[in-house]
Amino acid sequence: MRADIQGLEITIGELKRLSGVAPDRTYRPPTATKFVREGLKTLGLIVLVLISFFLLTEIFPSAYLFWIAIHLTAAGGLIFEDAWKIRRSRTNKHLINLFDDVDRYNAIIKAIEINDRIEDAGNQEVKIADRSKVVRALQLIRDDLVRAVKTERILRENKKFVAANTELFATNLTALNGLQISNRASERGRLLNEALQLALEVQAEMKKLQDRHAPNSDFS
Repeated sequence: MRADIQGLEITIGELKRLSGVAPDRTYRPPTATKFVREGLKTLGLIVLVLISFFLLTEIFPSAYLFWIAIHLTAAGGLIFEDAWKIRRSRTNKHLINLFDDVDRYNAIIKAIEINDRIEDAGNQEVKIADRSKVVRALQLIRDDLVRAVKTERILRENKKFVAANTELFATNLTALNGLQISNRASERGRLLNEALQLALEVQAEMKKLQDRHAPNSDFS
């Protein structure tokens, strides 16, 4: 990976530290279909737990109570975790939207990295035009994503938080809009266009957070 994009990726560990939630501890997308599908998977695991219970009690009948305790704990843990994930996913849709934005942002960086490797292999025709502008756009978007995730966590953990620190909602959109490139129809231009579109979506998500937690909002 070239030096100018090293450190731009938002890792799972960093995202967990910023948000206080591991991305794999939510269901994405948070839809009824997704919840039913994951619930059926959990039900299948519980069936396997029951089969294990019956087999072990047949082999070791003297440890009947021990196997009951072990398997009840396992089944209860599966049900609790599934219910907890569904609840968190339903009540934190803004956070999940930000997780999706981070995934798209990281995908753009990965695309640039692969393109760089192809270029370094001797294919100069794939060189990204206006590369510095693309990287600068990604740096600004990274700042906005980090700010958005931090802000969402503050609002989630402090539901009566009064939006007095309006600077939290400031974005670098003006600077991003100033980053224009010469050939928007090219594949290279598409990377920056995707980055700019992602920036707009991050700004929209921030606006939703601001409106939801404005001083006159219902904090119940």
